[in-house]
Amino acid sequence: MPRAPAPAESAGFSWIGVHGGAGVTTLAGVFGGQDCGRGWPGPGDPSSVLLVARTHAAGLTAVGRAVEEFRLGRVPTGVGLDSVVLVADAPGRLPRPLAQRVRLLESAVDVHRVPWVPAWRLDGTHEGPPRGTESLVRRTRRVG
Repeated sequence: MPRAPAPAESAGFSWIGVHGGAGVTTLAGVFGGQDCGRGWPGPGDPSSVLLVARTHAAGLTAVGRAVEEFRLGRVPTGVGLDSVVLVADAPGRLPRPLAQRVRLLESAVDVHRVPWVPAWRLDGTHEGPPRGTESLVRRTRRVG
């Protein structure tokens, strides 16, 4: 699938999904930046990466592996990990085992959380960033 062009005013970072359905396209539409899908930034794309995963077990496993790849230097030259963005996979609180995995991830890397947004299921992305994402708004504005 072709990548959407980044808005010029906020193209200072690239969103990368660590698994299918992570929410990269939605996040790029709401917060700006380059939608890289599941691939590495290409020539001309920002090299500062925001890794995206859902908060279910498979998503947390995938993002943990991706963070480890950065730690071990197994990423393309010049690509840098800025933050991890965890998108709620369901409304409500995380079950304790998943919350513990998130805390462990937070001890290793900067993590931003995005709550469940029912309107996004109906393409309500025009409403702007949801409540509870102020740290991500600040992060994306600073990079852009």
